[in-house]
Amino acid sequence: MADPGEIIAFRDACSPLMGALLDELADHPNTSRAFPEIEDAIGWPRRRISSVLGGVFHLRTTQFQGRRPYHFHDSKFSRSGRWELWVDDVQAAAIREATAATPT
Repeated sequence: MADPGEIIAFRDACSPLMGALLDELADHPNTSRAFPEIEDAIGWPRRRISSVLGGVFHLRTTQFQGRRPYHFHDSKFSRSGRWELWVDDVQAAAIREATAATPT
């Protein structure tokens, strides 16, 4: 996803766990990190990211034509040889905007 409005809509519609993942990615834009590194930063157990991404699949495919508000490299194409995620500057800014507007 590149459209800030669409990214904000995704952040607003996703689960609290997916929101926490997006928020963590937005705190480190343009930094590709392996799942375990991200899970450690959030304080999650191993394989939580895989579960969260699986849980958001339906939302992604039914409301956003399969688009993601983050970038993904599988283990074949990543630097680390593991699955990696990151957001770019535009995605990070939109995620931060959506997070700031979310009531606590």
